[in-house]
Amino acid sequence: MNSQATRRGPGVAYLCWTDIVGMVRCRGVPESRLEKVRSTGLGWAAAGLALTTFEQPASNPWGPMSEVRQVPVPGTETHIDIWDDAPPLTMILCRALDQSGEPWDCCPRQFLATAIDEFHSLTGLTIHAAMEHEFTLLDTGFDETVSFSLEQMRRVATFLEDLSEALDQAKLDVETIEPEAGRRQYEISCGPAPALTAADRAVVAREIIREVARRRGYCATFSPKPFPGKIGSGAHLHFSFVNRAGENVTFDRNGPAMLSRSAAGFAGGVIRHLKALAPFYASSPVSYLRLGPSNWSCGYTSFGVQNREAALRVCPPPVIAGQDRHRSFNLEFRPLDATANPYLALGSLIRAGIAGIRGDLPAPRTLECDPASLSEADRRSMGIEALPSSLDTALSSLASDSLASSWMSANLNSVFHSVLTKEADLARPLSPEDLCRRYVRIY
Repeated sequence: MNSQATRRGPGVAYLCWTDIVGMVRCRGVPESRLEKVRSTGLGWAAAGLALTTFEQPASNPWGPMSEVRQVPVPGTETHIDIWDDAPPLTMILCRALDQSGEPWDCCPRQFLATAIDEFHSLTGLTIHAAMEHEFTLLDTGFDETVSFSLEQMRRVATFLEDLSEALDQAKLDVETIEPEAGRRQYEISCGPAPALTAADRAVVAREIIREVARRRGYCATFSPKPFPGKIGSGAHLHFSFVNRAGENVTFDRNGPAMLSRSAAGFAGGVIRHLKALAPFYASSPVSYLRLGPSNWSCGYTSFGVQNREAALRVCPPPVIAGQDRHRSFNLEFRPLDATANPYLALGSLIRAGIAGIRGDLPAPRTLECDPASLSEADRRSMGIEALPSSLDTALSSLASDSLASSWMSANLNSVFHSVLTKEADLARPLSPEDLCRRYVRIY
């Protein structure tokens, strides 16, 4: 598509990082200067981590005095060049270093990296993960089509062709591009990768989807509830455990829910801390319009096999002659949405799993129905609780869980609560309709 494209001079490379509210922030440099900043990065006010989606920053420990370095991570550069009439997109993901050159204790990417290292030290295993990216197209010129239909795909066929080419250039190992249940809603699924790479892929995939949509005159929104009372969008996270030989060791045909001992303990930890995890996986006030009973996005601390109303579910492959079932066996975490920082979300999930393994927790009780169909007494007897119904209650749940609160450094804990509290405060006067309208263009 770009064989005749002409360039006026050096392009712009964007050094990118993701903050507490899931926004990709950046500084740009001419590509001719890129080599000069690869090792030293660019300065960024530490207080930038306190930005909200409402422009006003939250209170933070740094004010105008402290600065960190956003340093490019080798191997994370993405270059998309598929249009004759638009410049390429070059973006490089960064990690934050403090003034001494050490990893900043508030860097979200470092938060995940540390959790991964701790999990490996404890178990000798690595975590592989993949996200499904649900999004809605705005400004398409048509309103609704039938869910999951070919019509829904062909209405935006050129956009999807461009998207496929761009994602392929980015080497994101895309497995499916498909229509979804909501109006003008679509989903991209990437293949599994080591957890840190999986989080990197999530950041890059969303920005490529947004970029391709812009080039076609659309707006791609990942808002968890773009329209009040309509289908929401999630970012379901699939994960499994891999040993040194590269084998998936999540599966045990004789284990509870077919889980290996480490996977069972991990699942037990996730469910035990699930309410406290809510600000990490549902980081926006609008997230809580999506979460709820019987929405296929889960509203309770429940666990199941193939149960799409469970917050954490086992996804066993079908029994097919000659197929080794352990290869693609995985767990799916369903409450996550794209307002969350993927590094903080995945890092906190791993920390909860580590706590479960260390405590030798059993696998959670398997639920074989929609938890909303049970009486309150039955749910109570099974240890199933409602998830937080607002960002305020989610933050309270985190604050009341001393172990979950300890996973962050003191500074990160402080600014995390400050940012999300301010986000909740500023959104509180809004009606559900205004809340959806407020966030639909941001995400």
